[in-house]
Parts: sequence; C-alpha cells; structure tokens
Amino acid sequence: MDDQSQDFAPAQTDMAAPGASHPFSHLPIEIVVAVGKARPKLSELLRMGRDAVLALDTKVDDPVELYVGDRLIARGELQELDGDEQGQLAVRLTEVADLKSEL
Repeated sequence: MDDQSQDFAPAQTDMAAPGASHPFSHLPIEIVVAVGKARPKLSELLRMGRDAVLALDTKVDDPVELYVGDRLIARGELQELDGDEQGQLAVRLTEVADLKSEL
C-alpha cells in the first residue's frame, strides 16, 4: 500500500465520534491493516504451497498502517487482547489522520 501524504496527529484516548452528526456516520466501513510487504519473484510465488513462509519487509514490533480503501487513515501497534477475547488480534492507534475536514 502506498505511503500517502496525510496529516497525522497522535491518537487521542477520547474517541468521541467526530462527525457524529454526518448523515453516514452510522454506516459500517471496512478497515484493512497492512503489516508489511513481500516482493517474491513470480517463480518463487508459483513454487509456494501449504506451510510456505513468506518473509515481509517489517519486524514484529514495527508499526502497522490502517487503510479505508487506498486511503491511509492511521498507524498503530499490533496487540493481543486479554480476558474473554484472549488470542484476538487488535491494533492500538498511535497516529490518526485528520479526516474531519473531509466529512
């Protein structure tokens, strides 16, 4: 996914719904979390099968990027939830794009 020029600010802990008065504010959206990229040769890709390991260009503790469509909207850190949701993967937001002006 492309790194786009977007103004980011540190994530706020108060996640009051910005733009809650917007007529589409209650529609669900799909967010894609990009953890890294790989650039295998086509011949390597064609040889891959079950249990193949595809190395990414990132480390486990590197930030991840969150996208809506092709739009970079935030960055964050991967985490594992505890309690009843133990083992569930989650993202703690560290930077969030200023999207209010576009709503």
